[in-house]
Amino acid sequence: MKNKEISCCQIHIKSTFNNIIITLSNLKGDVLAWSSAGQKGFKGAKKNTPYAASKTAQDIVEKGKKLGIKKIKIIVKGPGAGREAALRTLSNLNVLRIKDITPIPHNGCRPPKKRRI
Repeated sequence: MKNKEISCCQIHIKSTFNNIIITLSNLKGDVLAWSSAGQKGFKGAKKNTPYAASKTAQDIVEKGKKLGIKKIKIIVKGPGAGREAALRTLSNLNVLRIKDITPIPHNGCRPPKKRRI
């Protein structure tokens, strides 16, 4: 599978408050490559910076070019700080669509009861 040239694939960006994980997969969902800010050597609070996200996205772009990927579909999930930086870096490839699947609460969790003094 690594020897075949894949023309179109998906890139999943999971951006949390602590890290950013970028996964490169084919259209069926089989993972071809992945990278994270922690894997690139960022530790602690530096993992959730736009700079760390752009370096992680550059790593995925290089891995994708080795596989011969031409077109990508981007799926973004999470509220982290590096979302836009990763998207800007991935714009080097031919982007077909960008989809945001961040879960949104419809009223959220029940708040704690009022404190009585």
